[in-house]
Amino acid sequence: MIDAYGDPGIPDTRGGWRYLWWLALRQPGRSLAGAVFGSAWLVLMAAQPYLLSRAVDDGLVPGRLGVLAAWTGAMFVTGVGCAWLSIMRHRTMTRVRMDANFRTVKLVVEHAARLGAALPRRVGAGEVVTVGVGDVQTLAQALTVMGPGVGSVVVYSVVAAQLLTISGSVAAVVLLGVPVIALLTGPLTRRLQGTETEYRERQGILTARIGDLAGGLRVLGGLGGKSLFADAFAKDSGRLREQGYRVGAVTSWVQALGLGLPTLFLAAVTWLAARLAAEGAITVGELVSVYGYAAVLIGPVAFFVEMNYDLNRAVVAARRVVALLRLAPEPDDGTLTAPEHPAELHDPASGVRVAPGRLTALVAARSADTAAVVDRLGRYGPTEALWGGVRLDAVPLAEVRARVLVADNEADLFAGPLLDTVSAGREADEAAVRRAVRAAVAEDVVRGLPEGLDTVVSGQGRSLSGGQRQRVRLARALLADPEVLLAVEPTSALDAHTESAVAHRLREAREGRTTVVTSTSPLLLDVADTVLFLVDGKVAASGPHRLLLDREKGYRALVARDLTDGEVSR
Repeated sequence: MIDAYGDPGIPDTRGGWRYLWWLALRQPGRSLAGAVFGSAWLVLMAAQPYLLSRAVDDGLVPGRLGVLAAWTGAMFVTGVGCAWLSIMRHRTMTRVRMDANFRTVKLVVEHAARLGAALPRRVGAGEVVTVGVGDVQTLAQALTVMGPGVGSVVVYSVVAAQLLTISGSVAAVVLLGVPVIALLTGPLTRRLQGTETEYRERQGILTARIGDLAGGLRVLGGLGGKSLFADAFAKDSGRLREQGYRVGAVTSWVQALGLGLPTLFLAAVTWLAARLAAEGAITVGELVSVYGYAAVLIGPVAFFVEMNYDLNRAVVAARRVVALLRLAPEPDDGTLTAPEHPAELHDPASGVRVAPGRLTALVAARSADTAAVVDRLGRYGPTEALWGGVRLDAVPLAEVRARVLVADNEADLFAGPLLDTVSAGREADEAAVRRAVRAAVAEDVVRGLPEGLDTVVSGQGRSLSGGQRQRVRLARALLADPEVLLAVEPTSALDAHTESAVAHRLREAREGRTTVVTSTSPLLLDVADTVLFLVDGKVAASGPHRLLLDREKGYRALVARDLTDGEVSR
């Protein structure tokens, strides 16, 4: 099985079928073993009717008890062999499925990590969840075709050859039976692929909306919009349910035919063999063997139908996995060297200039305007920003990430001890952690937890309040101590007393380091060296906070919290 820390390989992302084939080729020995075990298991099962026919024809004769006992013993040994082969086949195919499952999960997780901040902009969270929860299981299940799938083909050929020695007409019925069943079920499985694809797409969209709704539930409650969004969600989920019914209808027909047609197939073969036995064309033992052969073939025939069903569902799932794996990470063609020493950051699109070693604040009526500037200065998306005169997108991305940190106020917090959350997996001594916690005014957060920094917090910090989560995020950013820190709304969820303490401690902790904050809080703006006031995404004024209060009417209205529509011009 794939090592959790091993290389999963380079997947074939040219299509769903190619990806499934690639998964099979990644474990050739196990796939071959599954085919061998599956074939031997089914062939031994097909041998039982032959042994039974010999016991009837040769053993059920007066005075030949020894012959009967010999054939009976052979049937017992064959049965034991079948049981052992069945166990080995099941174990092998379970490993095949688990390898495909874990390998796909590892590929998806690693690729999501490579995409980084580009992932949310390229694919919805619901799509990733649907792939991880359902699609990997579906495509892994389809790899069963390598075991009993190959075995079914082999045993079908063996039984057909054996039947030719008994009766050509019976063999003809058996040989023609499977193609007829395939023709009857083929259109249904193709229709299933289409309905399954549409269902999966709707499921991904709805899952994303669930995440959005849960994340904004408090805001929606405050705005009185919960009922509106609840009604919209109810309609969307109703449409998904109806689509699920359509998938279920097709699936039920496929499964019904998969069980019903082989049974009719068995009845037809048995009736024909019985007629031949009544006419004396075959012996009673051969009649018994024909019934046994037909009964054995029910499994392979039913599996052919099920295999077609599984493969059609798997290719839909594989296409979704491939679509995710095809997403390209952010381009990193940087070949220029970044400034050796702290340098000015300049965003031509907005006119923002960030002086090195200073605390700069960005203010705008629309938070999206300041967030866009931060994204460009942090190189999250297309940018023409300059770093000491060098285009930011011409510098290797790894160097940008090592020296420029964007601290979003909604950045993810992973489950685990608070110490690991703050240190973000890096080695950090306790004193440095304590300093970062103090600078973020998060001492009370640590004191309020049962085991302090060793307390395990839930994913996204759900066991903490909004203000506590914000301070933990700020402590994590301060502990990283980047050359350039771009903090988006670092105090928006804090009360005035705590916000004032954070403002002064942030300035103290980042003394001599380049820091940019986006905020409209007077408490934070008052400690900034320079405030840049943006109107419609452009710098309209700059200077100290108190100077802008005196000279800029729009700025004064904004930071005084009495902004009215259209009152952002000078």
